[in-house]
Amino acid sequence: MVPKTCDFSLILACYNEGPTFEDNVGKIVGELKKLKGTWEVIFVEDKSSDSTLETLERICRQIKNSKLILHKINEGRGKSVRDGILVADGEICGFIDVDCEISPSYVPIFIEEIKKGNDVAIATRFYENQPHAIARTVSSKAYSFVVSMLLKAPFTDTEAGFKFFRKAKILPIIAKSRDDGWFFDTEICMLAHFGGLKISQVPVLFIRREDKKSTVRLIPDSANYFRKLLAFRGKYKDMINKLND
Repeated sequence: MVPKTCDFSLILACYNEGPTFEDNVGKIVGELKKLKGTWEVIFVEDKSSDSTLETLERICRQIKNSKLILHKINEGRGKSVRDGILVADGEICGFIDVDCEISPSYVPIFIEEIKKGNDVAIATRFYENQPHAIARTVSSKAYSFVVSMLLKAPFTDTEAGFKFFRKAKILPIIAKSRDDGWFFDTEICMLAHFGGLKISQVPVLFIRREDKKSTVRLIPDSANYFRKLLAFRGKYKDMINKLND
């Protein structure tokens, strides 16, 4: 049983994670075990079509301080993270991508950022000598540029799947978020900024895995992102304009 309160909750959104899934969870849990405080891990299974659920059921039997949320239909990464945060017991909570393209060894650094007084800590990715990831690197930087231009965002990178929060401060922001997909990351960063939360940007090394097929579809998802950016800009136009004052 998970204690009613703990120091830190980690949310892992899971969807068609493939054959390396169990090893990746092992790496993540290994880092959690190094933490000084109490922790829990919350798995949100988003109706995978592969063996992810079977693997999760086995993993959760082995990790006593774990929770498993099952979606009846595929609802998206944003909805998965939101559902995890809502049931988190930790005063600090966060989510990371389970593929470990950003090393889970950064977890204690992000926890410390919140302990230092920040309400939100978001990863800012940098890339080193990864020719196989050129397309994704360029698209990520282009998206960040567009976000900065359209939303006047003071962030270098809103999309990295590595974000930590002071739960009491992020809950009102979560209540305002509406996107269930990948745009959730940008949405929650901007809503936190509009809400006056103190946000820390932490540089992290991103290593693109060649053995993993991304669930992000570069061209259609980029077009969808752009439509959502414009819709968000229209909805919060007055607040964005105030950032220019």
